Amino acid sequence: MAKLSVDQALLKAKSHAKKGQVEEAQKLYQAVLQAFPKNKRAQQGLAALNKPKQPAATQGPPQDTINQLINLYNEGQLAAVVEQANILTAQYPKAFIIWNILGAANRSLGRTADAAYAFKRVIDLNPTYADGLNNMGNALKDQGKLEEAIAFYNKALSFKPDHADAYNNMGVALKNQGKLDEAIASYNEALSLKPDYAEVFNNMGVALKDQGNLDQAIASLEKALSLRPDYAEAYNNIGNALKDQGKLDEAITSYNKAMSLKPDYAEAHFNMGNAFKDQDKLDEAIASLEKALSLRPDYTEAYNNIGNALKNQGKLDEAIATYNKALSLKPDYAEAHNNAGNALKDQGKLDEAIASYNKALSLKPDYAEAYDNMGLAHLCKGSLEEGFNFCEWRLRKKKRTATPARAKFIWTRDKILKGSQFFVYEEQGLGDIIQFCRYLPLLEQKGAIVNFKVTPKLHALLQTMKSKVHLTASFPNENEIDIEAPLMSLPHLFNTELETIPSAKSYLAADPDKVSKWSNRLSKDRYKIGICWQGSKTNIDVGRSFPLSHFRGISKLSDVELISLHKGDGEDQIRDVDFDVTTFRADFDDGEDAFVDTAAVMINCDLIITSDTAIAHLAGALGCQTWVALKHIPDWRWMLDRSDSPWYPTMTLFRQKTPGDWACVFDAINKNLRILLDQRG
Repeated sequence: MAKLSVDQALLKAKSHAKKGQVEEAQKLYQAVLQAFPKNKRAQQGLAALNKPKQPAATQGPPQDTINQLINLYNEGQLAAVVEQANILTAQYPKAFIIWNILGAANRSLGRTADAAYAFKRVIDLNPTYADGLNNMGNALKDQGKLEEAIAFYNKALSFKPDHADAYNNMGVALKNQGKLDEAIASYNEALSLKPDYAEVFNNMGVALKDQGNLDQAIASLEKALSLRPDYAEAYNNIGNALKDQGKLDEAITSYNKAMSLKPDYAEAHFNMGNAFKDQDKLDEAIASLEKALSLRPDYTEAYNNIGNALKNQGKLDEAIATYNKALSLKPDYAEAHNNAGNALKDQGKLDEAIASYNKALSLKPDYAEAYDNMGLAHLCKGSLEEGFNFCEWRLRKKKRTATPARAKFIWTRDKILKGSQFFVYEEQGLGDIIQFCRYLPLLEQKGAIVNFKVTPKLHALLQTMKSKVHLTASFPNENEIDIEAPLMSLPHLFNTELETIPSAKSYLAADPDKVSKWSNRLSKDRYKIGICWQGSKTNIDVGRSFPLSHFRGISKLSDVELISLHKGDGEDQIRDVDFDVTTFRADFDDGEDAFVDTAAVMINCDLIITSDTAIAHLAGALGCQTWVALKHIPDWRWMLDRSDSPWYPTMTLFRQKTPGDWACVFDAINKNLRILLDQRG
């Protein structure tokens, strides 16, 4: 080519083609296209070389027979196609067109090995047949052999550079490898060749969604629908993008459109079930997921997600049985082993839970969620050092609560803290911040200058710590940091064990002026009990809250005054009970500072009785006498089978004996309160 002009190369290629010297002609056409990709004469010449030859009477069946087979395929009569094609390949073993149709039918039937064999015969018979090479790529892609599949797509494109299907299929393989940018580039190549290719716009939308570009994803999927209004898969994928945007009602509408076009669309039923679960409509979620299973009985993901919904309903035995069904179909399903571990953990079967997490990790060694869950199980057992170590994997989860420390700012313990700027940043909820801020003065004791990035509404409360910690609402510049860590990593960095928990009687304080203010507004001669019965309505709070009505028995005790420390979800219960609860006007914690009035009222109370909420942590941090009512298997920090808390010396824990049995808890609280009141005299 270097010694030939373009015209000379094209003429020579044409001469080779006429003489039947196909390989020499191909090399020249490909050389021209490498230098001039849009040269029409080279494209047409190469396409002509790749055009299947009409089979000779001795080599292939009549064209009518081929057409009949194609019609059967288009009608969806795949088993009939396979039966007839097998007969024809025996009669005409060199008819690569029949092998190609046989491969396509087997692939549509899910017979990937048979499809791959048929397509290999196609390529053996006609190595330059671009459609056969593309189909071989598809068969390999179906088998998960993505690198091999991509090689065949590229080979197809070397013989037929305008093969839009090969670009599209290569995009899918690249997407399945997680190479989203490359996948999108391949889709764009397909669209440059075929601008009205609805399937490519659909696949592009899926890749954009996986990148988190949700608006662009929806635009691409809507373009697919404009080209093909009955495209059920595009409606399903729009639903997935809307679900990721948190637009669950709109997502469900889109799934319903998909199912109206394709009633037996198992994936759409599955996705709608997941959207219902996110709405906490667990019965509807289970119904949708069971419909998906009725359409596809081996749908392991549906079994897994039914298990998750049952777990959220507290039906732990049923959840575990459902996870086991998923595992009977797919024993190497790491996510199901992990979820079974979560259900076992919620049953208090911690050793069995840890075994499930270990099984998940043996199948998926970098499974951050399983490591984090195993950490929580160890913490619940009281194995704090091991537990906090595993919980560092929370920073690698897909949905993480905090950003990991940057490599150059990690504290490796060999770094001397004296004089260093140590930047700590908040994570998780208000209760977690209150519980773990106790570690900040420990950094100071080692000589660090501590800056803590935390929500401004907690600044006033946290400023009462006996330390010089600087509170900020923003991230400092890099040149102002020597070391950094998320707050919840500090117990790990200090190698915390049960015996080494920083557990001073109190480490936060109430504003003295506010303590005096609320003292003047509260009764002096009654036994004052601050109460809280509910946290925010989130999945975390499931099973932790209890009805305010459980305080009825306590309210009847002589000289006892119940004082509400509660604000938010569940506050309206005060109107419905038939006993007195002291409440405060709108000036109770009505400003920008959280808990400052709550802390002052707590100091004026004789006792705090609360559910497992931030109120419990605040009361413990203030050193108030505090009783916490806990569900049967509570959050990790309360551990199992103990009535005290190593985190809070002034706290007593009252546990359910069986799940949901709050009556038993309050019987014990009433009994202990009567003893306390009698001792008080």
